[in-house]
Amino acid sequence: MNDDHHAAGAMSFIFEAGVLKRAARTGWWFVGVKHPESIADHSFRTALIGMMLAAMEGADPARVSMLCVLHDTQETRITDIPHIARRYLTAAPNTAVTADQVAACPPAVANLINAAVAEYEAGETPEAIVARDADKLECLVQAVEYRHQGIDNVQRWIDSSRAALKTASAHRLADAALTGEPLAWLTPRPPPA
Repeated sequence: MNDDHHAAGAMSFIFEAGVLKRAARTGWWFVGVKHPESIADHSFRTALIGMMLAAMEGADPARVSMLCVLHDTQETRITDIPHIARRYLTAAPNTAVTADQVAACPPAVANLINAAVAEYEAGETPEAIVARDADKLECLVQAVEYRHQGIDNVQRWIDSSRAALKTASAHRLADAALTGEPLAWLTPRPPPA
C-alpha cells in the first residue's frame, strides 16, 4: 500500500471517531436524562481522570490517557450498548472491531491503536487498571452531576461504578465526588496565605 492510501485510511478512522461526538451514552435515557453526554464527552473526561489517577498511582499518564481515549472508539460500529441489553446481545470483541477500524491505517498507527486497545481490554498492566478505573470513575462523576441536576434514579450507576474501582486513588476521588458539589469551582476562593 502506498502512503496516500495509508493517509486515506488514517483519515477514515479520524472521520469515524468524529461520530463519537454525536453518539449519546444511552444508559442514561433509562433514568430520564433526555440529552445525555456523548461518547466523546465521556472519553475526554475519562482521559483527564486517567491522567490524574496515573500520576497519583505511579503509572504512565500519557499511556493511560491514550488507553482512555481509545476505550470506547468501537462504539461507532457497535453503539453504546446499555448494561441491560448485554444480557441479550453479543457484540464482537472490542479488539476485533478496532482491528477492522484501523486496518487501512499506516501499519505503525494500526499497531499502536490495536496494542493499546488489547492492553485496555486485558486489564492487566498498571496503566490498563488505572484506565479502567478512570472509566468507572467518570461514570460515577457523571451520575453525581446528573443527581445534582435533579435526576434521582442514578444510585445504581454510582454503586456499580464504585464497586468496580481497583486503585486506592480512585476510591479517594470517588469519596470526594460523592461528598463534593459539582459547581463548587464557581465560588471564588481566597488566595493562599
